[in-house]
Order: sequence, then C-alpha cells, then structure tokens
Amino acid sequence: MTAALVGGLLAAAAALLLFTWLGREVLEGEALRLDIRGRTLAQGWASPTLTGVMIAASFYGGPVVLIPAALVAAFAFLVHGWHRGALLVVLTVAGAALLNWLLKVTFARVRPEAFFDYPLPVSPSFPSGHALYAASIFGGLAALLTARLKRGPLRVTVWAAAVFLIVLVGFSRVYLGVHYPSDVLAGYSIAVIWVTFVALGDRLARHRRRRR
Repeated sequence: MTAALVGGLLAAAAALLLFTWLGREVLEGEALRLDIRGRTLAQGWASPTLTGVMIAASFYGGPVVLIPAALVAAFAFLVHGWHRGALLVVLTVAGAALLNWLLKVTFARVRPEAFFDYPLPVSPSFPSGHALYAASIFGGLAALLTARLKRGPLRVTVWAAAVFLIVLVGFSRVYLGVHYPSDVLAGYSIAVIWVTFVALGDRLARHRRRRR
C-alpha cells in the first residue's frame, strides 16, 4: 500500500509539472509548433476504417456517455452495499466536470480546424474534456477496484484495459482534429492529479476503518 501511495503521489507531482508547463506554453503560444507536428503525425494514420473507429471512440468515450455510465456504476455499488465506492465515483465525476469547466474558461483556447468534416464543439479547446473525463472515470474506477483485488494479474488486466481506453479516446480527439495534442495531455494531467487525490482519500478512509 505504501509503495502504491508513493507511486501515486509521484505521478501526481509529475502531472502537475506537465500541466504547468503546458499551460504556460499555451498562454505564450509556444505549444503550437509541437501541436501541428502531432496533428500531422496523427493524420498519417488516416484511413476510412480507422476514421470510423475514432468517431465511435470519441462518441462512446465522451462525457455524454461516460457520465451516465459512471453514475450507473455508482448506483450498482450502492445497491451492493459499497456506499463509499458509490460516493467516490460521484465525487470523481463532479470534480472532473468542475475542473474541466474552470480550466476551459480560464485558458479560453480556440479549437483547431476539425478533419473529416467532423462537427467542431463550441467549447474552448484546452484542456480536452474527453481526455479529462476518460482518464478520471476509467482511471478512477481502476484505482478503486484494484485497491480491493488480491490477484496481481487481475489488477494488471484492469489497469491495462483502463489505460488502453484512455489513450484511445485521447488519440481520437487529435485524429479527428478537434483538439491539439497539448489539450489531450493537459486533460490527462489534471485527471491524474484528481484521481490520485480521490484514491488517497479512499485509502486513508480504509486505513482509519481498519484501526477501529
């Protein structure tokens, strides 16, 4: 448990440094060069089949689907008597929504031009809400579940699935042209910080309960 906590705190610290750097670069306009290269690289993979996969990933990995799915998971936890788990899921979603709104309003970054005639959202570009929600919800659920799983291979499987889905959703936003790579990285960074905070609270609550 100690190693996991230390690892989580180190990851959160690294994520904070990354977000601070990205935010400064965006405000100064220095991130554009890197972003153009990332967009060009993503377009190098373009194909009709992959475009269909990315559109599906962007839709099912977006807040319109993920938020209701997370609330269903919270309800299922509640029905099975896992009250703290249900509360933490709701808290994770609510925190992600608040952070996403505050940061978008703060940076007010104009979105890039979309590819494939994909509809361009009207909200600001930085950070990517899809990346933030996907990393917060998939990562948050993985953190809550693996903390209670005893089998190592099962923990690895849960985290591998979560990371795959998170990366898939983030890449889909760059591939479709509705976000810069820096937007996605910023969304990931904020999610890592937030999920670490929630997971730390969960572990502290479990530890306090065991001591009673």
